[in-house]
Amino acid sequence: MTFRAILDEARIHPAIRDAVATRHADIVHEVEEAIAANDVVVVGMAQNPHVRRARRALDRAGIGYRYLEYGSYFSSWRRRNALKMWTGWPTFPMVFVSGTLVGGASDVERLIQAGALAPARVPRDER
Repeated sequence: MTFRAILDEARIHPAIRDAVATRHADIVHEVEEAIAANDVVVVGMAQNPHVRRARRALDRAGIGYRYLEYGSYFSSWRRRNALKMWTGWPTFPMVFVSGTLVGGASDVERLIQAGALAPARVPRDER
């Protein structure tokens, strides 16, 4: 399997490497911390019907999760862009299970239907 292309650091001028590496790094670190502390994490944005769909699917299946919301269609798109660049996933929600990005709402629904997500998965901080 070929993984997506990422511009090699050697092809980024040294004068801007720090700016590239630290741009909105706080949002990435916050998501990383949530992923480390919880079995299921949903990263979304207000007003997005797909985020609501993923959360409803998890709720119906009795699967606990941590939800992080960053802005809406009208705000914080630059900060959310850092998450898209970090994961390579182009849309919201971004759903992580046991530290692994599993996709968005349709992907979560398929995993639930296949029995790949069990109700026993509860956010670690709520046990």
